[in-house]
Amino acid sequence: METFFLENAFILFGIFAVCNIFLQVTKCLKYLVLTKWVGVPDSFFQSLGGWAVITGGTDGIGKAFAHEFAKCGLNIVLISRTKEKLIKVADEIEQASGRKVKTIQVNFIKRDIYQHIKENLRGLEIGVLVNNVGIMQKPDPCRFLEINDIDKTIDDMISVNMISVVKMTQLVLPKMKERQKGLILNISSGVANAPCPLYGLYASTKIFVERFSRGCQAEYGSKGIIIKSLMPYGVASAMSRVNPGIITKSANEYVRNSLDCTLLGERGHGCLPHEILAYVYGKIPHWITYSDVFLDKMRNYLQSSARSYSNPQS
Repeated sequence: METFFLENAFILFGIFAVCNIFLQVTKCLKYLVLTKWVGVPDSFFQSLGGWAVITGGTDGIGKAFAHEFAKCGLNIVLISRTKEKLIKVADEIEQASGRKVKTIQVNFIKRDIYQHIKENLRGLEIGVLVNNVGIMQKPDPCRFLEINDIDKTIDDMISVNMISVVKMTQLVLPKMKERQKGLILNISSGVANAPCPLYGLYASTKIFVERFSRGCQAEYGSKGIIIKSLMPYGVASAMSRVNPGIITKSANEYVRNSLDCTLLGERGHGCLPHEILAYVYGKIPHWITYSDVFLDKMRNYLQSSARSYSNPQS
């Protein structure tokens, strides 16, 4: 009897392992097919509405999304805090694509800005919202008690990384629901996959983004609306301060890949290398990644990468 039980247990375990491998391989093949051969046509994004709204749209991923959606044929609303950058990026997009660009200057650290944004969005047929604006703890990476001006940092990160996602979704979702179509991309982070020492506060705000997105998708997916969280790992930008490489993507490359995966699930890492990294990292025991030795080495590596990004000629 005991032998029979063990045999069946091993058989079930083997079936589970094979199924898990099959699912991972299938997911990789889907990414390859979508990003290399099929993709999502521009007409799909055009069908959602005439305008794409991007928060934090003057740098990095946000700027790349603005350019890509303009290439797809959408008019663009850029929302950011720096007037000079807004004007510059708006001019770039208009000259490159011929699309209309509207700018809204606000600081997402403040919580009384959303009526102003609502008034500036009135009358626009918004088909796409990209909740991209975000800030990191300073200095980064660091342990919790080493964060500069910790009380202000907590308030600012909640306002920018969390409240902005909820409030912007609240502004655009009702009209999308009426029209039975729309796309909301909420930019989370790969560090939200698990508790992330050295980025603990930042990772905590980003897991909120992922959970909020999946909850909204469950509630409104049947209404023809796609609400998806993107969880990138390394993307070269002024905020991440890392240079492009095999895993680290340029903002333009990452955005192009992630748009091709728009229809692939309610959450994703946006490109195949980041999906593989998430899988591998998830298999590493926490007693290794949470050890002081590992954290010290990781901190030194990230600080070195940041210095290299800040001084690319050195």
